[in-house]
Amino acid sequence: MAAKAVEADSTEVVRIGRILILGNRVTQERIILREMSLKPGDTIRRFQLKKVLEQDRIRIYNLRLFNRIYLQPADLEPGQTDILVELEERWYTFPVPIFELSDRNFNEWWENYKHDFSRVNYGLRLFQYNFRGRNETLRLTARFGFSRRFDLYYRIPNLSRNQKHGLLFEMAYAEPVNLAYRTKDHILDFLNDRKPLRKTTGVSVTYSFRKSFYQTHSVEFTYDQSSVADTIKILNPEYFSKGVSQQWYNRITYRFVSEHRDVVAYPLHGYQVTAGVSRVGLGLGDKVNQWTVAATYAHHLEVGKDLYFSWYNAASLTAPADQPYAMVNGIGYRKQFLRGYEIYVIEGPFFSMNKATLKKRIFHRELTAAGFLAPQFSHVPFSIYLKTYADVGYASNYPYYELSGLNNRLTDRPLAGAGFGLDLVTSYDSVVRLEYSFTSQRTSGLYIHIRKEF
Repeated sequence: MAAKAVEADSTEVVRIGRILILGNRVTQERIILREMSLKPGDTIRRFQLKKVLEQDRIRIYNLRLFNRIYLQPADLEPGQTDILVELEERWYTFPVPIFELSDRNFNEWWENYKHDFSRVNYGLRLFQYNFRGRNETLRLTARFGFSRRFDLYYRIPNLSRNQKHGLLFEMAYAEPVNLAYRTKDHILDFLNDRKPLRKTTGVSVTYSFRKSFYQTHSVEFTYDQSSVADTIKILNPEYFSKGVSQQWYNRITYRFVSEHRDVVAYPLHGYQVTAGVSRVGLGLGDKVNQWTVAATYAHHLEVGKDLYFSWYNAASLTAPADQPYAMVNGIGYRKQFLRGYEIYVIEGPFFSMNKATLKKRIFHRELTAAGFLAPQFSHVPFSIYLKTYADVGYASNYPYYELSGLNNRLTDRPLAGAGFGLDLVTSYDSVVRLEYSFTSQRTSGLYIHIRKEF
């Protein structure tokens, strides 16, 4: 009899009635419903309901609008179930004082530039998340100090009624008084002055099309205009190439993202694929000619109780190989790091890398401060992961560097780094990584990062 009951339950089909949402004081319901695969009137086998609700919960969480989310069925009529969605919204308005290092990471500042506090930026950055309750993001930045920058960023991810189309606008003006004007033995060489050494104005518009829950296509158009002080073009005539002091270009970029990870802020399960192609110089008087093709793949899985393995692959190719210094790319830029090589930039028209991490969650608690803080901060999840890792990579050198005998110590040869460390993970997508790494160049050191690995 028990076996028959299980069999009957596994084949039972239920109809979805109402979807009731509680706790969304700011967020519009349609933003939440967009992430749910279940709709009123749908039918589903009961044994599948729990799994589908968990997938919907993860998609809602990846909006990064809520601290806690609960989805549960409520059977009020035979053969029909309502879905109850309970939410705890995050805090959405953040006036954040800027006091940050201008360098690529803490380790570069500490080792290469002798922890010089004059290399600090200060100012104010205002974030308004979930603007108008539509998951829009508005950001205003006024940054002074080592690298001055002012920008306006406005993202509208759900422009149309079907919430598949989006737009992003960004305008920025920068005038650093300290500028990396060349790379010497894979370390950025800076010039310091009282007056701005470079002035840059940039405007970009990005259109995005979210075809499904997991796939997004985007096209970005950018206009960028820059000029440098005469001192820079004298010290490095190839900064903008051929001793010129001005550069302007138009760029169009296509990017595809297939996101299947559980929590994108710190994923433990699933995979992500990205691919993109960028063209700089559209025949409109541009001073740059560049194609870039890049792709990444990340995979995360649980291999035991609280034991997780992940790996990441990335490759990028730029053509033609000769580029002005202001347009160089490589390992160490745009979050593409090999662990153990954080203090270096390994520049080249082609690079690839593979990163693997095995980690064990050794601590997980939800800390409660109810009655002392605002509700959005009263429940703080905190986890600690002990990990070991190994990275390998390769970068070809630029022809100009080869002819000049520059920056060839780490290019055109295999690179490897390995080590162990701790990840500290808490709410509002905060991650702190403490890592001790060894490299194939027989160097080692302690490295600190304030972001996820990949």
